[in-house]
Amino acid sequence: MPRFSWARFSAVLKKEFLHILRDRASLVMAVAMPIGMLLLFGYAVNTDVEHLSTVVWDQSQTTDSREFVTSVRNTQYLNPDNFVQGYKEIADYLDSGKARVAIIIPPNYGKNLQGNVQANVQVLVDGSDPTVARAAMSAVQMLGLNKSLQLQSERLVAMGTAGSIGTPLNIETRVWYNPDMKSLVFNIPALIGLILQNVIAMLTSFSIVREKERGTMEQLVVTPIRSLELLLGKLLPFVLIGFVSLSLILATGIFWFGVVPMGSISLLVLLSTIFLFTILAIGLLISSVAKTQLQAMQMTFILILPSILLSGFIFPRETMPRLLQLLGGLLPLTYFLDIVRGIFLKGVGIQYLWQDTLTLCAFAIILLAIAAKKFKKNLD
Repeated sequence: MPRFSWARFSAVLKKEFLHILRDRASLVMAVAMPIGMLLLFGYAVNTDVEHLSTVVWDQSQTTDSREFVTSVRNTQYLNPDNFVQGYKEIADYLDSGKARVAIIIPPNYGKNLQGNVQANVQVLVDGSDPTVARAAMSAVQMLGLNKSLQLQSERLVAMGTAGSIGTPLNIETRVWYNPDMKSLVFNIPALIGLILQNVIAMLTSFSIVREKERGTMEQLVVTPIRSLELLLGKLLPFVLIGFVSLSLILATGIFWFGVVPMGSISLLVLLSTIFLFTILAIGLLISSVAKTQLQAMQMTFILILPSILLSGFIFPRETMPRLLQLLGGLLPLTYFLDIVRGIFLKGVGIQYLWQDTLTLCAFAIILLAIAAKKFKKNLD
C-alpha cells in the first residue's frame, strides 16, 4: 500500500464536506458566529463613557448658572436633563440609578461670579461603577478648569492688568457608595449573579441531557409517575445546590474579599431565589432542546457571552447602542445585577428595586411555564 493515496484522501475530504453541508446547525454556527461575535464585541466593548444621566439642583436660577449647565451638556459626557429642588430628590435619583451624577449650584453662584468672588459648585458622583465614576469626575474637573481659565481671562481683560487673581470657579466633587472607587467592590456582587447563573444552568441542563444519552429517560417515562412529579423531582435538588452555591459565594465575598453588603442580606437571599428559579427554567429549556451534553455546553456558552457583555457586568450599558441595550434587557442577569449591586453598594431596599424584582418574577413565571410545557411534550 502506498504511503499516501490521493484517491483515499479525496474520498475522506469529500465525505467530511458532505457531513458539514448536511449539518445545518454547525454550518450556520461556523458562518454566523464569527460575524455575530465581532459585531457584539465591537459595539458592546466600549469603555468611552458618554451621555451619563445627570440631575441638577440649580438654586441660583441665573444666566450664569444656566450657562454652566449648558457647558456641562456640551461636554457630551453628561446629560443634565433632570432638575430637582432638594437633596432628597437627588438621593432618590442616585439610589435608584436613574442618575449617575448630581450637580448642585448654590444660590450665590451668579452673584459671586459677577462680584469677582470664587463661586462653588458641588458634584456628587455614583461611585458604584468605578469606570463611570472616574470618567464623570474627569469630565467635571476638566470643565471646571476650562471655565476658570475663561473667567480669569475675562477678568484680567476687564481689570486691564496682568495681576494675580483667585480661582473664579471651584468644583467640589464627592463620590457616593464606593468612595475609594475600588473595582473589587463593583465586581464581587456582580460575580454572585454570573457564577450562580452559569453553574446552575449548566448543571440543570447536563442532568437531563445525561438521562437522554444514557437512555434512562425512557425508563422514567414508562414508570408510573406524573410529568409534574418528575419535573419537580429533577429541579428541587438544584434549588438546594443553588442555595449552597449562593451561601458559599456570599461567605467568600464577605469574609475573604471583605466586600460587605450595605443593605439587607435577607432581602438579597429572597430576590436571589427568584433569580435562581429563572436560571433553573433556562437550564431546563436548554436540556429540552439539546440532544447531547456537548450541545448543552455550547448553548450555555451562547448564554454566558451576552450575559458578560450586555448585562452591565463589565461595561456600562449607557455606552452601548440602543439595540444592544434592548438585547441586554432580555437577559435576567441584567436585572439581578441592578438588585445585587443596589443592596451591596447602596444599601437600598425594595422601594428602589421593585421594578427589577417584578421583571425577574415575570421572567421566572414565563420561562418556567415554557420549560415545563416543553419538558412534558418531550416526555409525551
